[in-house]
Amino acid sequence: MDAPDGVPPTLRTLAGITWRVLVVIAGFVLLLLVFNAILPVIFALFFAMLVTAWTFPIMKPLSRIMPKVVAMIVSLVAIAAAIILILTSVIRSTIDEGPKLVASIKSGFSEIEDWAKNGPLHMSNDQFSHLLGQAQSFGEGVLKGIAGDAFGALGSIGTLIIAGSVFIFGVIFFLMAPSQIWGWLVSWMPARVREYVDVSGHIAWDSISGYTRGIVIVAFCDALLVFIGLSLMQVPLAPALAAVVFIGAFIPVIGAPVATFFSAIVALAERGPLIALLVILLTIVVGSFDGDVLQPLVMGKAVNLHPLAIVFAIAAGSIALGIIGALIAVPIAGAVYGVAKYLTNRDPERPFRPALDDAAKPA
Repeated sequence: MDAPDGVPPTLRTLAGITWRVLVVIAGFVLLLLVFNAILPVIFALFFAMLVTAWTFPIMKPLSRIMPKVVAMIVSLVAIAAAIILILTSVIRSTIDEGPKLVASIKSGFSEIEDWAKNGPLHMSNDQFSHLLGQAQSFGEGVLKGIAGDAFGALGSIGTLIIAGSVFIFGVIFFLMAPSQIWGWLVSWMPARVREYVDVSGHIAWDSISGYTRGIVIVAFCDALLVFIGLSLMQVPLAPALAAVVFIGAFIPVIGAPVATFFSAIVALAERGPLIALLVILLTIVVGSFDGDVLQPLVMGKAVNLHPLAIVFAIAAGSIALGIIGALIAVPIAGAVYGVAKYLTNRDPERPFRPALDDAAKPA
């Protein structure tokens, strides 16, 4: 039956859906603009949450035998000491073996060049130079992007001071009064959705904190396995290469394999093509162990995402926020996925109970 104004009902329905979707998109864009204006503060609060996730498991048992403030200080000092120890080891390994590593990588690329020209590809000098130029441009673009992200995140001195202050106070209050802060935020929600907001917040926090703690263990295990494998195959510079893998493992799925690529180049230069092939096989084995055993065992359900979804999240995060976006994309995507499962009643551990309207509530 045609409407009185001559507009078909189907078109009217589609138009109604379209303008509502456009309003939602406009609201989302406005929210992103607001977030972009206060991005340093948001990053400071987010990284304060990450430090809280690392510190709280240490602080909780200590607070049973000492005052809470003392337990917090001891825990933060322990975390800071661990970070300094790891960074010192990585930097020392890089400084001690960096020149040798660079020389080995150059030698490995020279062998690849020789194979490309004289092997089955039969590339000309111009073709290889063009390919090498593209690779060099890509590498320079990545390095400039990382440097730009770092300087962009720091911003001016005033912004750095403000963000640093927010970070410090965020860590202190997140550790000292997390329940009170979260309870205050939930209290501002309408009464009928407070339970959903509360459960969603706990799901998101469990996902982010579980991932944050687990990725450090996963990165350490990846680096240890690569170090053992390279040592058994007598590949030089194993400590420095393991340090590269440790850093790369903080970007899931793709970080460690890309970092291990340099190990294969060094093995090609120092030990020949057979050992380089074995290093590539080592990369596959470590990647399989990481994805199929280590991450499910260490992280549990913290980031229960398909590898394709993880790669998509990393790509989207890196496009939006550069290297920082690539680092934080996976925990945020895992949190969003966990909340979406709950709100759509697909989480068997947390069944979604729709709120009753006032008219439907029992008298």
